[in-house]
Amino acid sequence: MKYNQLGNSDLQVSEIGFGCMSLGEDHAENGTILQRALDGGITFFDTADLYQKGLNEITVGRAFQGIRDKVILATKVGNEWLPDGSSWRWNPSKAHILAAIDKSLERLQTDYIDLYQLHGGTIDDPIDETIEAFEILKSQGKIRHYGISSIRPNVIREYVSRSNIISNMMQYSLLDRRPEESCLDLLKENNAGVIVRGGLAKGLLAGKPPQSYLSYSTEAVSAAAKAVASISDDRRLASHSALRYTLAHPAVSTAAIGIRTMAQLEDILAAVDTPSLTDDELKILRESVTANVYEQHR
Repeated sequence: MKYNQLGNSDLQVSEIGFGCMSLGEDHAENGTILQRALDGGITFFDTADLYQKGLNEITVGRAFQGIRDKVILATKVGNEWLPDGSSWRWNPSKAHILAAIDKSLERLQTDYIDLYQLHGGTIDDPIDETIEAFEILKSQGKIRHYGISSIRPNVIREYVSRSNIISNMMQYSLLDRRPEESCLDLLKENNAGVIVRGGLAKGLLAGKPPQSYLSYSTEAVSAAAKAVASISDDRRLASHSALRYTLAHPAVSTAAIGIRTMAQLEDILAAVDTPSLTDDELKILRESVTANVYEQHR
């Protein structure tokens, strides 16, 4: 496993991370999967207080009890469940963030969180207030670093210029090249590492039957999938090639993959030792589908 520095921080993260959102509700089963991931070299684990109304954080906390120093834990804040539990609302306020951290720490059974991320964000948020909350938590030692999770260029620009974020989690794949227009380079230039999500485009780049995706037609998705398959073989499967595409950009520190089963984990772990894509292979992929761009929140 290769390990990369996350932004300008002291965090070294495995280039393949574990997206915990997909885990089920069986803590014992989850613990076995998470431990196998750690044994396989994955050290970056991403969750959120929103997932399963906190149960996801609990399952991660239980899995790593006693070996906290072996993992990099990332969680998110900003979505607040309604009192009746029927839905949630967006709340990036200072008061909410300062209150939510203690609940996450308790569920994760830890005294600190390595990376605390704003779980979304809009240009109309009280951004300075949100930043102040993260800075307070950092000064208190409750978090080591903070970042955001956003696909909105206008929001990303604000945090890059006004805060000390070390990372941004964003959707990025051959079928979602919107970050390539400006955001990846902007984050790289400002020493903020990119955490990729959605690198397999819901499995459409890894063998799932083609269907429309974002602005792409079924035919366009099929063309992209065929290009991925054309540079893949028994040594490097299609899923591995799709991941290698996202990891090829120098702004990307890690690709967090949503994993639910042991079989899915073993497939992802098999990507660890696969070779990087050559320039010719990258060209084949890039020419297979027209790059899309952000149409909103520019």
